[in-house]
Amino acid sequence: MSLVLRNLQRVVALRRAPLRRGVEAARAALGVRAFDLALVCVDDARMRRLNRRYRGRDRPTDVLAFPFHEVTATHGLCHLLGFTHRTEAEWREMLQKEMQVLEELGRRTGVRLQPLSRDLF
Repeated sequence: MSLVLRNLQRVVALRRAPLRRGVEAARAALGVRAFDLALVCVDDARMRRLNRRYRGRDRPTDVLAFPFHEVTATHGLCHLLGFTHRTEAEWREMLQKEMQVLEELGRRTGVRLQPLSRDLF
């Protein structure tokens, strides 16, 4: 399946091809090739913000992992249904719908998910 690599930091030199080979080898060794994976590399400041936002811990961490498909699928479906977030009013309406769907997913799966557009405005 697909592997998306994104480098949003400039502290550590990152070569995509060796990283891609390493991640693919790890997926093969774990027997988990049958799902999509996105890997985003960030600096400590951004990691700290993400860790504070999603885990309530105000410090950087080495790895944050998210169930990629539920959050992005919900956001995409809202767009397909006509929701947008160009203005604050539109954002509030879309955010409410995303939260409603993600709460239901959370009840069914036991996973706490946050809308992608949560901090847009």
